[in-house]
Amino acid sequence: MSSLTCAKLTLFSIAGVVIQIIGLSLFVYGFFPVKPALSGISGTESFRVPRCNSVHNESEGDLPPDQLKALYEELSGIHPFDRLILMVIDGLPAEFVLGKDHQPPPKALMEAMPYTQSLLANGVAIGYHAKAAPPTVTMPRLKAMVSGAIGGFLDLAFNFNTQALLDDNLLGQFFSVGWKMVMLGDETWLKLFPRLFMRHDGVSSFFVKDTVQVDHNVSRHLGDELSRDDWHLLILHYLGLDHVGHIGGRNSILMAPKLLEMDEVVKMIHTSIIANQDNGQRRTLLVVVSDHGMTDNGNHGGSSYDETDSLALFIGLKNHDSEHASYAVNTVYQVDIAPTLALIFGVPIPKNNVGVLISGTFDSFTDEQNLKALELNSWQLFRLLQAQLPGLSCENSPCESFIHDQGPRKSKCNGNLENMICCLYLNATVLHSSWKSKNVSRSYSRADYSSIVAAYYEFLKTASEWLSRRVTDKPVNLLAFGVTAMLLSCLILLCLIFHVCKEFCIRQKKNFDLVDGMCNWNLDEAFILGVILIVIISMGSSSMVEEEQYIWHFLTSTLDLLLLRKTMQSLPVKKLVRLYEGTKKIGFQVFSIFVLIISGRTLRGWHQGGVNWTHLPDISKWLEQAGSNNVKLVQLVSCLLIIGLCFFTLSVLGSRRKFVLVVGFSFLVFGLLVLQHIMIYQENTIVQSSSTTTLMVQIIFAVLGITAIGTFIALPLVMPISISKTHSSHDSYTSTSDPIKIQNKYPLVELKASLYVIGWTYICYWCLLQLLLQQPVNAVPILLILVQILASMTYSSYSGLHQKQWVEIAALYYLGMAGHFALGNSNTLATIDVAGAFIGMSSHSTLLSGILMFIITYASPILFLISMVMYISVKDTTYLLISQSADSGYLLKIMLALPCLVPLGVNSILLTAYTIVLLLMRNHLFVWSVFSPKYLYVCATTVCVYIGVSSVALTVIYSYLVLAFRKRMLCSSNTDAR
Repeated sequence: MSSLTCAKLTLFSIAGVVIQIIGLSLFVYGFFPVKPALSGISGTESFRVPRCNSVHNESEGDLPPDQLKALYEELSGIHPFDRLILMVIDGLPAEFVLGKDHQPPPKALMEAMPYTQSLLANGVAIGYHAKAAPPTVTMPRLKAMVSGAIGGFLDLAFNFNTQALLDDNLLGQFFSVGWKMVMLGDETWLKLFPRLFMRHDGVSSFFVKDTVQVDHNVSRHLGDELSRDDWHLLILHYLGLDHVGHIGGRNSILMAPKLLEMDEVVKMIHTSIIANQDNGQRRTLLVVVSDHGMTDNGNHGGSSYDETDSLALFIGLKNHDSEHASYAVNTVYQVDIAPTLALIFGVPIPKNNVGVLISGTFDSFTDEQNLKALELNSWQLFRLLQAQLPGLSCENSPCESFIHDQGPRKSKCNGNLENMICCLYLNATVLHSSWKSKNVSRSYSRADYSSIVAAYYEFLKTASEWLSRRVTDKPVNLLAFGVTAMLLSCLILLCLIFHVCKEFCIRQKKNFDLVDGMCNWNLDEAFILGVILIVIISMGSSSMVEEEQYIWHFLTSTLDLLLLRKTMQSLPVKKLVRLYEGTKKIGFQVFSIFVLIISGRTLRGWHQGGVNWTHLPDISKWLEQAGSNNVKLVQLVSCLLIIGLCFFTLSVLGSRRKFVLVVGFSFLVFGLLVLQHIMIYQENTIVQSSSTTTLMVQIIFAVLGITAIGTFIALPLVMPISISKTHSSHDSYTSTSDPIKIQNKYPLVELKASLYVIGWTYICYWCLLQLLLQQPVNAVPILLILVQILASMTYSSYSGLHQKQWVEIAALYYLGMAGHFALGNSNTLATIDVAGAFIGMSSHSTLLSGILMFIITYASPILFLISMVMYISVKDTTYLLISQSADSGYLLKIMLALPCLVPLGVNSILLTAYTIVLLLMRNHLFVWSVFSPKYLYVCATTVCVYIGVSSVALTVIYSYLVLAFRKRMLCSSNTDAR
């Protein structure tokens, strides 16, 4: 069999990765396009019946704002309010105010907002559960509230780099009629609507450690703004409650005081403006909304009820319906806020709105005004349907078939989508026309009015539901090319793995009689491949995607038991001479496997991850209930144990104590800094970070970077190099002459020692960095993951020829994925730790925060990937060497080929498989709430693998080249001396 050279193997590997990146980019671009929107701004055509040519905007000319406002009021027939106060309480779940399941909120929450509760009880306020669409992050939710449109899924990424909103929206409509606007709070508004506010004071929404000043910056202007009469729209966006949730969760001790602070703001606005206004004053409406809810741990971004349960509270509308004043579940959609406010204030509904007029908000208006509002909403949605359904063109007049000679009556609607929509639309319009004629003669009954309202809402909700769920047309060619490229990349990487494994196996058979049966398949090897198959099959189930952590924990535990079985079967009972030596090695392996099983089971019970079972008890919840002092004690003990383990492991290289002492000292400095930060500066993690705390963390980051990079660069330069004159007993499987020649020519021993120290430095520094960034309750899982790595290295160092290298590397990859979920991560965006991404930052930086967020989320996979450096140092591969073929390229190949190719290959299979699954599930009900977030995690995992594999390859190649150059120089000097 022809052997691939190191250069060819490298080129093929890079080609496979590049093809994969191209295919992934094409698929993401094709599958997640930005949702198309109708261009132009709604104008006077919004107040006229839809016609064939009404899809395009009709120009109102250059009417001055006051004349345009008067024209809109005349055409709408609705006497609007004069001013609007939009108060956004970021992250406030509606159930905190309105309760849940027909039950009022808990007593503590009601007492935290007494004034708001009194407004609800007295019918002064009307509250709704406004369901938000995923992703539940601020920017797309604000766009939904002001435009009525549901954005694309990739708005999640744009949330961190907000661009100006160019689509038709409420603020643009208000500006066109001459409104003066003021904004206080989240600077996202300033990015969405630049140069629109005459006064503003923006604050960053991403610096989540701040829970006090971020709201004080809003409230300090409130008294002055309420006393002014030069504005029409006042936006107040409070961020403190969302930040409290990110840091301490729903049950944070700061939650009740923060709610009380928000209640005081509502009281101040209501008592100073709304409660005292009479018919002679300018009428002001206060609308209190939230952009999204939050989970129990205070995060958001996913599609669970807790995250999508946002608030819409209207204060200033007269409520005559007791149903809306009670704790009944009045559920609307967040996009319904846009058309409701547009109709109340007499401006055109934004062109791309898919929302529906909120029932109950027009109870204080006349019947004519209420029906007019429903009619305008129907016209707007019908125009949007005309633009997206060619079958609704007026030229074919499909709707005419539903007009009956017998007069107006409600028809039963069925058939295809176009016919059903036409039928529902005509049912409402025909009944409304009949009602208008009866209204002139005052001959209509209340039942007639109710039937018209019901007909309108039937059409509106049907149209809104279809428009909201409409699947964007995807470029088939682009998707097909992307999938094909990923399949090709996967095939290349798998062929390379197969070729390398086969080559190594043949070399074993050729040179060593004791491995005659080593190329046969064993149960553990078949199970390694079975794991991939099981994970792929589970990807097709939304429930299994949500609870993926159970799969990884079960499969890794099963793999540990299979390795234990194989180890026990390899007891050298027939070779009594080597009985003690073999039993000793097997004893270490058995002990390592038991450590893996026990630590894995502890990690499994630390967090109840996923989506559906997070309420179940686990170790982390038990610790948090025991108090912060107990959590801190556990964190300190974990930090000390990590430092102790690292020193113990470095002490194995006792013959090279000088550089071990240097590395150990630098590590001790870093460890003590982290320990000091935990002891002193983490006394209270729910208050804003001080400048001293930030400076300390920045010093730790600097020490970490300098020492890690310094160890990587300097260690190969100072590693002692020697030339062997006699046979080394390092490897009992090699012959007595060839390895000595190879070791004298190439720095194998020095490279192993160098990689051992560098690899363990990477591992230990990464663990201490995670102690700094992770939640305090995750200190023990970090320690257990470190123990798992140490146990895996011990097992691999004694496995020799009894275990194939690719099996051990795949097992490390699987342990990394199990550890990922053990740290509390899941496939929902809500479990991303946003608070940790701002540790050590004095001001917001999107890039740095994103890097820290990635480091926190993928702590375990990256840790197991960079542990490959140490794995290469402890895994004995010298049995593959023969003097005739041993050169630098071949040495690098046997050390790097499988540690780099196996993670790339396994990830390539999972990435390609899930890409195909996502394509098949493109019309699934949960495609945006379950499958798409999972795909983002799969893409991020791919980036994680690229980073890990590149780090391992760079470390090994650099260390080898430096050591080989030094050894060549040493050999040349010895030759010259002789």
